[in-house]
Amino acid sequence: MITFGLLGFPLIHSFSRRFFTEKFQREQLDAEYLNFELPSIDELPSLLASHPALQGFNVTIPYKEQIIPFLDELSEEAATIEAVNCVCIERKSGAVRLKGYNADVIGFVRSIQPLLQSHHQHALVLGTGGASKAVCYGLRRLGIQPMLVSRHPRQGVLTYQDISEETLRQYTVIVNCSPVGTFPHSDECPDIPYQYLTHQHLLYDLVYNPDKTLFLQRGEQQKAVIKNGLEMLHLQALASWEFWNHSQDTTYP
Repeated sequence: MITFGLLGFPLIHSFSRRFFTEKFQREQLDAEYLNFELPSIDELPSLLASHPALQGFNVTIPYKEQIIPFLDELSEEAATIEAVNCVCIERKSGAVRLKGYNADVIGFVRSIQPLLQSHHQHALVLGTGGASKAVCYGLRRLGIQPMLVSRHPRQGVLTYQDISEETLRQYTVIVNCSPVGTFPHSDECPDIPYQYLTHQHLLYDLVYNPDKTLFLQRGEQQKAVIKNGLEMLHLQALASWEFWNHSQDTTYP
């Protein structure tokens, strides 16, 4: 049986394991998907040695950046973003070779592209964590210029207090890459002036629990187009499967 899995710590709940287990059952594939909770990324070599059938794995918090020194090769996207969430394993003559990819950016691009209009030229990216790197990379690939928004002032980054009516006239795409609004804190939302949003705006939230965050609700009240991150999650999982089967076309979408 071929093995795939998810590397992270802790793994309280796993969308990936459920997704791939159901996929393998549905397609009658002789494969399994396991959760690998490693307290330290330094345990990766022993994990690989103890699971000789492991052909690939996903990577989640806190190892998307920490895993890079353990890899033999990075895709162009992963190298630029400096984060990896999918690893392919090649085993030859006892040697193990690892290549890292970023499937998050593919999931994001493929999910947001159908919603884009010609006036969507500039985007506000709320949050400066690891997810924002993939989102900014994807937006640039789509010809949209991103601007990071942070709670803390620094050069080249807007603060939430900087966002005005004039700002929102220019930045008609807003992507929430922060955890604000995630269950059980569903009564919270990023601090932007929602009253200046219009039907010209597109609000995209990487959060998918709840299905419609307060961020999206307030955008919808202003007639903005809205979308949550659930399809992105499915699409990045499918992109990982394509990587593992060496069939991934890295063109976008």
